[in-house]
Order: sequence, then structure tokens, then C-alpha cells
Amino acid sequence: MSPAIAFDLSTAEMSFQASGDATVSRTVHPSGLRILSESVPGALSTSIGFWIAVGSRDEDSVAYGSTHFLEHLLFKGTPRRSALDIAVAFDQVGGEHNALTAKEHTCYYAKVQDHDLAMAIEVLADMVASSVIDPSEFEVERQVILEELAMADDDPSDVAHERITETVLRDHPLGRPIGGNPETIRASTRDSVLEHYARYYQPHELVVTAAGAVDHRELVTLVTDALSASGWDLGPAKAPASRRSDATASIDRDARNLVVNRPLEQAVVALATHGLRATDERRPALAVLSSVLGGGMSSRLFQEIRERRGLAYSVYSFQSSYADAGMFGMAAGTSPAHVSEVAGLMTQELSSIAENGITPEELARVRGNIAGASALALESSDTRMMRLGRSELSTGEFVDRDEGLLRLSRVETEDVRALAQEIVSTPLSAVVVGAVKDGIVDGVMNQDTPQVS
Repeated sequence: MSPAIAFDLSTAEMSFQASGDATVSRTVHPSGLRILSESVPGALSTSIGFWIAVGSRDEDSVAYGSTHFLEHLLFKGTPRRSALDIAVAFDQVGGEHNALTAKEHTCYYAKVQDHDLAMAIEVLADMVASSVIDPSEFEVERQVILEELAMADDDPSDVAHERITETVLRDHPLGRPIGGNPETIRASTRDSVLEHYARYYQPHELVVTAAGAVDHRELVTLVTDALSASGWDLGPAKAPASRRSDATASIDRDARNLVVNRPLEQAVVALATHGLRATDERRPALAVLSSVLGGGMSSRLFQEIRERRGLAYSVYSFQSSYADAGMFGMAAGTSPAHVSEVAGLMTQELSSIAENGITPEELARVRGNIAGASALALESSDTRMMRLGRSELSTGEFVDRDEGLLRLSRVETEDVRALAQEIVSTPLSAVVVGAVKDGIVDGVMNQDTPQVS
């Protein structure tokens, strides 16, 4: 299938063929509810997701971390089901159910056998549309989230990624931790979370996606009936919620360093700067750059830092893209004594690509890698379901595997070099987590480095 298909918010119905003989269908209900499906021939299971386009960046009116708090609370019961009932419903059929909170969306999802899809939709719809948010359960879950935050704070890699995001994206809402912090979670009130719930959990904000063994007409009926039974009015009231603006956010781009002192045997060093927005047409070139630099065992970072010098076990590049901003970076775990050397080697490899580009052989290898990885990923109905949700909420277009590979085939070595030059034109910020000496990265990154515990 080619080219990409636009998901126009005013188009009530559409259906088209995707790669692998799959059929993608989309319905925009008069209430503003959007329902999308990808029917995959031969599938015996279905993945289903209920998406709300609200994430941690949307918390200006509530305590930070409230969106993640709310995600937890929706599993705690409805007027018709207790928390145990919700868990048993999936456990007794061997299904999976969970949720995720991201910076720009929240998703409640499940994977079940095809004949259990109606049950999964009924339970998820009940959770999303009629959660009780019981006061006693609110306090229990507050403690659970504090334990979750404590667990993440014990992982130096998690700490490094949270702090480098804060360091690069600054005081922009995208720079905040998704789960908040202990202070904001302790300050969160049930009334404010209920207000957050009432504001965003509405039909025109909801997107439902399903992939695998699914019939679209049946899916629409099951979803609308379940939401109505859970108390939502699906009468024609509003157009679908608009997508976020992709106008580039105004964020200071000067670099900063930070050392987080921890009594660890190994230190984690993360270097990052601004990347590309989710709708930037150069994202295929960024995928190539990231893969060549630090995407696998044949990448430059892995070969230079681990294989040739033995300075790290884990070393890689990473990227994240949002509606109006992005981030690109590199990270490694190494001994405290080698932090400065590893940071220097990472910057050298990125600068080398900016100066000299990549080889035709590297480009061919990445194309093959991405083609194979995408084929394997699409064997999973989870991946297809998530692709539908992100396409609807984020980019507003469906890019099938064939179209994605076509876009990748148009990337040339010079495109990668030009993008690398743009990235290195903005100085890298650095975060180090571990037992390191004061100023250990100053010589490499050329900035003063504050120390925190």
C-alpha cells in the first residue's frame, strides 16, 4: 500500500488495504468518538486499546503526575465491577490487560482470544467511562505510586533518562517526569484528579483501536453499546478533539551538565540535545542516523566503546519525538573513572558522522535492519493496534510498512550527514548518575556541572 493515508477528522468512514492483506477501517462516530481497526487474515487473537489524548504534558491545572495517578485508579473499580472483578475477567480467559501513560496520551489495552473480544471491550469501556475513584482506594494507590517512583529512583538508567529529559527540555511541560515526583503525588487530591477525569474522559476525546481477528462493523457496535451501558451519552455533541499543534516549541537550546551523586559501582552517562518533531519529514533520516550511531551491535558506538576498548557493556543512541519538540541522545554505563573518556568518544562518533557522513554499506545495512525489524514487529497484533492509535492521535496519517520502507529508501548518505550537522550545531547536554568526581565531564562538555544527590 502506498502512499500514506490521511486521517481527516471530518471523514466519517474509510477503509483501505494495508500490507499483508490486512484491512484498515475507521469510523468517526457522531459523538466525536473515533474507532479504528486492522483486520489481519489468519489471526486468532485481538489487541484492543482505549486511548485518551492526554498525558503528563497536560497537567497545568492539577498536580504533576495526576494523569498517571488516574491511570492506576481506573483499575480500582466501577459501579458494576470491583478491582478483583476486572482482574479476574482477563485472568480467567488467559488474556492480558494493562495501561500506559505517556507524555501526550494514555492508553488502556488488552489482548485476548478472538471470542473474548466482547468481554475485553465491555470491561475496558466500563473502566474508562465509569470509574468510581473510591476515596480509600485513592489513598492505597497513592502509596503504590510512591513505591513505583522509589523503584525507578533506584535504577540509575531511569534516573539518567529522566534527568537528561529535564535538562534538555527545561521547563517545557514535556520536560516533566510522567509519574510526577513524591512531593506532587503526596500533594495530589481526589477532587483534582476527578476534575481531570471529567474534563478529558469524554467521547470526543476517545480513540479506540483494535487489530488482529476483528470485524469492524461488529467492533463499532460493541464499543458504542459498552460505552452507553457504562453511562456515556453518545449523542451528536462535539467534533473529534483536535490534534496538537506541531508548531515548534520555544525552548532554550543552550547546553547544561548535571551530576547525580549515587554510591554505585557503575556510572550512567547520557548526552542529548534537541531532535525532531513527530511530523518532521526527516524522521527516516534520523532513524538511519540513530541506527548507524548506536542502534545495535554493528553500530559505531558499540564497536568503538565496547568491542575495541571494553569501556561499557551497554551503549546506545535514543530518540523521542512529540508534537512540537523532540530529543536525540546517546547513553552508556561505564565505571566512574571512564565517564569522561566515554563521553568524549560518544561526541567524537557523532561529530564524525556530521563531518564525513556514513558509508553506503552502513546505509544498506540499516535499510535491511529496519525492513526486517518492522516485518517481525508487525507479526504482533499489539504493534498494529499501537500503530493505529499513534497514527490517529499524533501524526494524523497511517503509514503502512510498504510506505515506510519507500520513505526509508529515499534517504541518502548526504541526508544523514546534513541532519547530523544540524544536531551537533546545538551543544550536547550531559547527565551523569553515579559516584563520580566533581567536574568529571566539564572538560568534555565545556560547562560547569552542578551536583545533586
